[in-house]
Amino acid sequence: MKIRKGDRVRVLTGKDRGKEGEVIAVHPRTNQVTVEGVNVAKRHQKPTRAMQEGGIIDKVMPVDASNVALVDSDGRPTRVGYRVDADGTKTRIARRSGGEL
Repeated sequence: MKIRKGDRVRVLTGKDRGKEGEVIAVHPRTNQVTVEGVNVAKRHQKPTRAMQEGGIIDKVMPVDASNVALVDSDGRPTRVGYRVDADGTKTRIARRSGGEL
């Protein structure tokens, strides 16, 4: 996957289209990412030892990685590419601007 934890992404499709947020978790097996403040669902939570308070909580659910795009330093969504330097290190680059991510 070309999107990593901590990246700033913009949602391209769905009910949260246009929202931006930071990637909280990446799920490569299902090709999904969890983005802060995006795809929030209400869930009923029973009181447990870890969480004393029960009730209805807001839970952030994962979205498909194809529905988000990485936001470049200039604030526009871009695709991700790779460049291998002379010393063999692999770096991510923004396809739109050519800058390093």
